Parts: sequence; C-alpha cells; structure tokens
Amino acid sequence: MEITEVRIFLKDSPDKKLKAYATVTFDNAFVVRNIKVIEGTAGLFIAMPSRKVKQPCPKCGFKNESRSKYCNQCGSQLPIAPRPVSPDGINSAQAEHKDLAHPITQSFREYLQKRILEAYEQEKKRGPVAPGQSEDRED
Repeated sequence: MEITEVRIFLKDSPDKKLKAYATVTFDNAFVVRNIKVIEGTAGLFIAMPSRKVKQPCPKCGFKNESRSKYCNQCGSQLPIAPRPVSPDGINSAQAEHKDLAHPITQSFREYLQKRILEAYEQEKKRGPVAPGQSEDRED
C-alpha cells in the first residue's frame, strides 16, 4: 500500500501536546482523517483517529459515554461502570477509546509515522497559513 498524499493542519497553541492533525491518502483511493501528531515525553508520535467507548442504558438501550451517571436519552441512573483496563493491565484513559482505523503491522505503523512526521516538519518550516491564503499554496 502506498501513501500518495499527506496533508498537515498545524494547531495554534505551541504549549499544548497536540501539535497537528494529518489527513493521509492511500493509493489515491482511500483517506484517513484526524490522525493526531502529539508531543510526548520521548518526542513526536502519531495517534490514530478514535472514538469514545459507549455504555448502553439498561432501561432504554441508548449508548452513553463511558462513566456517565445518567442516560442522555431517558434520564435513568446508569450502573457504575468500572474504569476500562488497557491490554497491559493498567487503568487508563486510552482504554476508553477505540481506534477507528489503525495499522496492523509494526512495519506499516513505522512507515506511516515516518511519512506523517516528515510532512509535519516540512509544514512547520513553511509556517501557518495567513488569513485569506489558500491551503494549497506553492513555495
């Protein structure tokens, strides 16, 4: 599978851990949006797009965010759900999210991260888009 395009959308706040969002096109046929570029303690890494895990209401079946106290549909009190546990056995906020799309192999994850971080560094050098300027500017 070939990465045919990487677009980077820089975030404004330099003091935050979230540095940018990326949109990646594969084989000119498939797009994954909202891949995050994050500054961690060991440097930059990517986080795949994810969604919060939902908990169904026992009364009406409406899917509420995990650890909600009351149903957003019928108002019934929800049972207290234990905090999700990550695969390594540690309680974690990461266990409350599920990836929407993610690489299957470590080698493809490394390839994807390398391409996104290269595009991020290039976009950082170019600087933010000025108001009224097109995202598709030319150098």
